[in-house]
Amino acid sequence: MRVLVVNSNTTASVTERIGAAARAAASPGTEIMAVSVPFGLPLIVTRADWLAAGPATLAALAAHRGGYDAAVIACFGDPGLDAAKELIDVPVLGISEAAFHAACMLGRRFGVVSFTAALRPMFEECLAHHGLAARCAGFRMGPAFSGDPGTVAEDRLDLLAALCAESADRDGAEAIILAGGPLAGIAPALQPRVAVPLVDGTQAAVRLAEAMAGLVPRSPRPRHARLLTGFAPEVAGLYAAG
Repeated sequence: MRVLVVNSNTTASVTERIGAAARAAASPGTEIMAVSVPFGLPLIVTRADWLAAGPATLAALAAHRGGYDAAVIACFGDPGLDAAKELIDVPVLGISEAAFHAACMLGRRFGVVSFTAALRPMFEECLAHHGLAARCAGFRMGPAFSGDPGTVAEDRLDLLAALCAESADRDGAEAIILAGGPLAGIAPALQPRVAVPLVDGTQAAVRLAEAMAGLVPRSPRPRHARLLTGFAPEVAGLYAAG
């Protein structure tokens, strides 16, 4: 089985850590292909960033079309997810989608922890979009951030541990999501310091993508041909009759 993991930002160090986390979670025999989007921003923070990341993510999915059995959008906020589900012929999951549902299976209420509060509006809207806001105990977020997103997890490890403790102790979270591609793979370093289960969205998405690929046979999406202009031929090809 081949799972394509798309980092919706352009930072290579984030793609590398996402790929490493995905491979650590994948079942034996699953091949992980981790790629960055072909254009876009170094970090997805605002609503405008999220909007720009959608077409970039779709372009990455289209460029590798036919070469994977399932795909993961490894950006918390899931840019382009609903469009991808309409246009891509295999299961496509977002890391926030996967994390929210996984956390709901680990406890009645979950917390969301991330490295900067600038992400909170986008995360809250994503949570509402997935229909699980009532299950969320709250958000615990760090201060402003301007460093390397590829190392922020290690740079703010103590802060993240403290935020997780607050989420569990003060908010009553029974599971905690480590939100954001830049936090992929950091759960093992934090788990001994946190009393409730930690959910890595990238790893949850990979496991669920494997399951969906096994449950749902590959089948072309029914669609009528439409002319899409101004995009790469691979993206325009998604609008061809099928």
